Amino acid sequence: MSPKYACLAGKTLCANKILLQYNFIMKHVNVGLIGFGTVGSGLAEVLLSQQERLQKRSGLFIRLAKVADISRKTLPAQFADTALVNDAAELINDPDIDIIVELIGGIQPAKTFVMDAIAAGKHVVTANKALLSQEGKEIFAAAAAKGVEVGFEASVGGGIPLIKGLKEGLVANNILSIMGILNGTANYILTRMTDEGSAFADVLKDAQDLGFAEADPTYDVEGVDTAHKLAILMTMAYGMNITHNEIVTEGISGIEPVDIEFAREFGCRIKLLAISRNHGDHVEARVHPTMVPNSHLLAAISGAYNAVHFNGDMVGNVLFYGQGAGKMPTGSAVAADVMDIARDIAAGSVGRVPSLSYLPENIRDRAVTPLDQLACPYYFRITALDQSGVLAAVATVLSRHQISIESVIQKGREEGGPVSIVMQTHTAVESAVAAALAEIDALELSLRLLCESGCWRRNRESLFVGARRAVPLRHDNRRRR
Repeated sequence: MSPKYACLAGKTLCANKILLQYNFIMKHVNVGLIGFGTVGSGLAEVLLSQQERLQKRSGLFIRLAKVADISRKTLPAQFADTALVNDAAELINDPDIDIIVELIGGIQPAKTFVMDAIAAGKHVVTANKALLSQEGKEIFAAAAAKGVEVGFEASVGGGIPLIKGLKEGLVANNILSIMGILNGTANYILTRMTDEGSAFADVLKDAQDLGFAEADPTYDVEGVDTAHKLAILMTMAYGMNITHNEIVTEGISGIEPVDIEFAREFGCRIKLLAISRNHGDHVEARVHPTMVPNSHLLAAISGAYNAVHFNGDMVGNVLFYGQGAGKMPTGSAVAADVMDIARDIAAGSVGRVPSLSYLPENIRDRAVTPLDQLACPYYFRITALDQSGVLAAVATVLSRHQISIESVIQKGREEGGPVSIVMQTHTAVESAVAAALAEIDALELSLRLLCESGCWRRNRESLFVGARRAVPLRHDNRRRR
């Protein structure tokens, strides 16, 4: 697609309808924006407020030409030169639009808009992690076949340049592992629970009142949003096809203040982590609450901030950190994609860098480690009346399944009352832990599993003490030791 041109400075001469310019010709790249919500308006403000800076860095005039939004009657006054329509097809079918930016979120109609734009030969920018993690294989294949680019920097990590860093900065590395905090809402809640000793429900309500959490926070607090983002990172890091549905996912809604305190005793902070490890013939893929040692950089990430830790075979450990959401940080990331594509259009180098870092023909299916094959240390929290035989009964079951206890902590001892007992194990296999738990359930003990690899555990009302729902935490002894 040919960029538009406009003479901006210097004396010009016309000869045989050829326009010559002594100084320079500024190339115009027109952008069509679908969705003028929080992120969409942020992009518009970035393009306007940083226009001169972007021109100095690129020699391009990036113009927000049209906006499609069904809920708006007008645009703010500063965007008087931008046309507002209520039909995205008007942008997609406009021959003067070079780049379509989709910022409405969700699967449909976003997918239709993206696919129609690609079919029309438009380049696409999106922040839609749900769409890419579920339908990315089809979208990227269509873009490659049509010879257009898809930018998605803002889909993971908000304003953090994770995608570009992974796609270009770490291109010479075999990525061995990914571990990160990818949801600001969950991290904000866990930070306040840790610092204030507050309960999950109380902090969540405050977060909603302050605008840090959605009215329906399910995707954020149950790990779904994080799984979407991990799927995108894994596709780029390993050159593999994966959707978020293949990632074991658990949230933080079952975390209680007592879990925070036990983590503190072990020198850790609880974080909702995305974790993947590359084993060559298979890869781990999971999202779950994790006990992160205080000595690890991720333990210090507080509030609504995000951070991702990569380990590459050449570069070693790399940490990306910054604001993972918000109007202007995310708008900045979308603008970076627009700039990259605009530069490629102007230079005639579209497709210079593959959208997913790997060439499309080199992205393949790879096995994801089955849940029952994961091996790691576990923590068990048992709440029961202080009676003889409880600890011995649990220890016997664990021993029968080759699960070795490393240490035990007991809290809250009151004669005849309930006590909390935490057992820390050596490395164990998930299948053995699952079998042991089935036996422990039969003992009618109140059990709370604190593990690294697992899944949601069944609810159990103990005959000793009314038990809260069991939920897993995990710990990585490779980082703890």
